[in-house]
Amino acid sequence: MSSTTRITVTLPSDQVAELRKLTDNVSGYVAEAVARQIRHQLLGDDLRRHEEEHGSFSDEELAEARAKISGTAGTAGTAGTAKDADAA
Repeated sequence: MSSTTRITVTLPSDQVAELRKLTDNVSGYVAEAVARQIRHQLLGDDLRRHEEEHGSFSDEELAEARAKISGTAGTAGTAGTAKDADAA
């Protein structure tokens, strides 16, 4: 288990009330939200750096990425694209 540090965070009362309705483990919930935001920030930084080095993503690359994210990659609608990419 990783080490932890106790901090104080100030949140609006209505958010705390809603948070307590969602979970008994407020610290764990907040820690996961922070981890998700950090991953989001790092991924955004990586994508910007990639575009600076290689140019903007094509419509096809964006469609393929969206299909992978949504779990539809490799279905009938995208199978031809995957075969075409393998042939290239």
